[in-house]
Amino acid sequence: MDVSSISNSISPLLDSQKVSKGKEQDNTFSNMLSDAMKEVNNSQVEGYNAMEGIATGKVKNLQEAVQKIEEADLSLKLALEVKNKALAAYKEITSMQV
Repeated sequence: MDVSSISNSISPLLDSQKVSKGKEQDNTFSNMLSDAMKEVNNSQVEGYNAMEGIATGKVKNLQEAVQKIEEADLSLKLALEVKNKALAAYKEITSMQV
């Protein structure tokens, strides 16, 4: 089985990982969490703007506005579920006896 084509296609990815390890570590948990919360916030703002546009009649494409509202709703639900799972895991860890 010839894997040279696979290794050739993976090598640019490995090179980019080596370069990113040389830079500052931007992949900390707090940075990823902050970025995720910013994305949720941005989708919420877009959803509210779309709702306002529908209410005032300024929306030209109703389907796109409804899509933004649904995306905002789903992203908020996902963020809440992730928070609930994290809190449940934290509570379970703190209740463990050492």
